Amino acid sequence: MRFRVLLSDIAEIIMGQSPKSDDVNNSGDGIPLLNGPTEFSERYPNPVQFTENGKKFSERGDVLFCVRGSTTGRMNYADRKYAIGRGIGAIRGKNGFPTPYIRAVIEENLELLLKSATGSTFPNLSRDAISNFEVMTVDKDVASYINKLIVAFEDKTYLNHKINQTLEQMAQALFKSWFVDFEPVKAKIAALQAGGSQEEALLAAMTAISGKDSTALAEFAVEQPEKYAELKATAALFPAAMQESELGEIPVGWEIQRIGDLLELVYGKALKSTNRREGTIPVYGSGGIIGFHNEPLVSHGSIIVGRKGTVGSLYWEDNPFFAIDTTYYVRPLTVPLTYCYYAMQTLRLENMNTDAAVPGLNRENVYRLELACPSVCILEKFDVEVLLLRNAISVNSNSSKTLINLRDTLLPKLLSGELSFVNQSNELERN
Repeated sequence: MRFRVLLSDIAEIIMGQSPKSDDVNNSGDGIPLLNGPTEFSERYPNPVQFTENGKKFSERGDVLFCVRGSTTGRMNYADRKYAIGRGIGAIRGKNGFPTPYIRAVIEENLELLLKSATGSTFPNLSRDAISNFEVMTVDKDVASYINKLIVAFEDKTYLNHKINQTLEQMAQALFKSWFVDFEPVKAKIAALQAGGSQEEALLAAMTAISGKDSTALAEFAVEQPEKYAELKATAALFPAAMQESELGEIPVGWEIQRIGDLLELVYGKALKSTNRREGTIPVYGSGGIIGFHNEPLVSHGSIIVGRKGTVGSLYWEDNPFFAIDTTYYVRPLTVPLTYCYYAMQTLRLENMNTDAAVPGLNRENVYRLELACPSVCILEKFDVEVLLLRNAISVNSNSSKTLINLRDTLLPKLLSGELSFVNQSNELERN
C-alpha cells in the first residue's frame, strides 16, 4: 500500500546556519563545519573547517543535503556530528521511517523537488520547500524492508571503494619504495656497510620489499617456500650500490631517460555530446568520465591524461574508451603501462600549465622530463606485482557497478509498488 505524505511527515529537516567568520578555524579546534558539497566525498564528507560556536548540527547517520548553489540536491551521509552552514541541510527519518529510505525517496523525486528551488543564478531550496514537498511512500514496515536492501547495497559498494583505496595505496607505495626511495638498494648498501655478507645484504633487501623481519622471513621460507624463492629472486634484481647522475644518486646500472623515450601522449578526438550514440563505452574528458558512446577511440585499456581544463589529471581505464580532445591517452614505448601510470603521478603535471586563459598541458614539455629507469627485469616484476593489485581493483569496481545497476533497477520498482519486496524477498536473498 502506498500513500501520499509531506516529506516533513516522515523526515526531520534541519537547515544549516553559518557561524560568524571569527568562529571558524582550519586548525581542527571544535566541531567539523560543513558549508557545502565541496567537502563531500563518495559517502562521507572530508571537512576542512571547524568551529567551537556552531549554530545548527547534524548527527551521525543523517543525510547531508546541499540546499543552495549549482550543486543543490547533492547528498552525503554524516559519519559524525557536524556543524552545518547555510548551504547544508540535515535530514533524518522519523515516525519509524529509516534515514537511508528517506534518501532513496528524495533521490527518486529529486528532479521535481529541484523545480521548487528559487533563484536562477544560485538555486536555493528553503526549509518550507523541502518540508512541504509531497512524496509517495509505502508504510513504515515495508519501508524497513526496503531500507535493509538499500543499506546492503550501500555498505557493499562502500566496502569495495575502501578496499580499492587500500589496493591503490599499496601500488603507489611499491612504486615509491622501488623507484623513488630505492629502498631495496639502500637496504643492501646498509647491510654491506655494517660488515654484512652478500647473503645478509640480500636478506635486508627482502625485508625492505616484503616488510617482514628476519624471524618472519624464516617462517615464510618454511611455510611458503615457493613464495620465499620468488621474493629472493626479486631482491636479487636490485644492485647493491649507487651512482651519481644529473638527478642525483641512482642505483648502479640504472639509466636516466626522457619521458618522451618511454611513452607517447596521443591526442584525444573531438566528440560533441550531440554526436554521441547510446552505448557503454566511457567517454573521458580532463575531469573524468563525461558520458558514454557506442564506439571506442581506443580499443584497449590505457591512461587518460588531462590536457585542457583539469591539467595533468590521470585516469586508469581497463577497457576500451573514447578520449575527447581535451585529453591525451598514453601509448607505452619501452616500459609497461603500470610503470607509466605511477611514474606520471610523481611528475607534478598539474603544475605544468602553459596557458593562462585556458589551462593546458604541452606534451613536448612533458617529454623533456627525466626519470631514473631500472632494468627490464625489475620493470617486468613491478608490472606483474601491480597488475595483481589492479586486477583486484577492477573486480571490485565491476562488482560495484553491477550492484549500482541492480539498485537503480530495483529501487524505483520497490518505491512505486510495482515490485513487492515482501513477495520477492526470498528470490532477492537467493540472488
